[in-house]
Amino acid sequence: MSDASETLLSVDDLKVHFPRAKSGMFSKPEVVKAVDGVSFTVKRGTTLAIVGESGSGKTTTALAVMRLSPVTAGRIQLGDTDLGALKGEELRRARSRLQIIFQDPFSSLNPRERAGAAVRAPLDLMNVGTPAERTARVAELFTAVGLRPEQQHLFPHQFSGGQRQRINIARALATNPELVVCDEPVSALDIAIRAQILNLLARLQRELGLTYLFISHDMAVVEHICDDIAVMYLGQIVERGPRKAFFANPLHPYSVALMSAVPTVSGGRARAAQRIKLTGDPPSPINPPKGCRFAGRCPVAEPQCAEALPPLTEVQPGHWVRCRRVEMVDGKPVAPLSLPSPESLSSPAMAA
Repeated sequence: MSDASETLLSVDDLKVHFPRAKSGMFSKPEVVKAVDGVSFTVKRGTTLAIVGESGSGKTTTALAVMRLSPVTAGRIQLGDTDLGALKGEELRRARSRLQIIFQDPFSSLNPRERAGAAVRAPLDLMNVGTPAERTARVAELFTAVGLRPEQQHLFPHQFSGGQRQRINIARALATNPELVVCDEPVSALDIAIRAQILNLLARLQRELGLTYLFISHDMAVVEHICDDIAVMYLGQIVERGPRKAFFANPLHPYSVALMSAVPTVSGGRARAAQRIKLTGDPPSPINPPKGCRFAGRCPVAEPQCAEALPPLTEVQPGHWVRCRRVEMVDGKPVAPLSLPSPESLSSPAMAA
């Protein structure tokens, strides 16, 4: 099978810029560059995780892929379909092929709509099957996500947070989508419930052959579920690679700083002291610096880092990094910033 046939989602040089209202009559118009030249691919049946701190552009990237956010430039391709070129009825029909699980299980459900009706809504909107087939499909989905079919008659307030997210997952799967965008689907849940939902998503992926675009800021969660990872900072991808290669050897200083903050079971005060603390705030997305966008906060930055934006370079098969200070030693990339204690940075094991 060729690489092209394995790829389900292809995003090329995606830009999402939001114009801001002028602050005065003679002031220049301003543009927020929320996503500024992002490219990646996702293979069928795999999970790509996009991580980064708040304001990095990861959620805006996901919404643009879903065509829920305006696309300024770039190409978004789902299989053989150019999603960016679709409008009106064509776009509405294509939405059955990609669905989203939102972050907040409470606000993403209509409190006045019964759970079964919420799951059935995509089937009705897309006119999928007969009414009897839709009823059977809803009962099947409730069972698939670990709920009882009779619970479809209950209202959202009668479910726990974890159960509500299961309803959201069932709704996302109703039209048998090829791609499911997971926008921080466990960040609003308790720790114990997070593991259950992640395991549910992993099981459904195995059973249904789903492809996930997983948005998160939690490296421990990402390590549990992703096949590949992309790290975003100020609207751009600064590192992208396979899960094992990335977690064994993060290369970009920002990636290393994120990894140093991963909690451990036996961390304690010593572990907290090893965390790489970044100073300052990210630059404004209205006027990003011309050089490396992380240079102003990077512990190992050199003057040249602020002069020109480094390209995203493939340093090993499938492992890309945007940092001029990554060096090749004996054919292997070496990060300019190291984790203080690599053996202590593994994330706590989650139930399989």
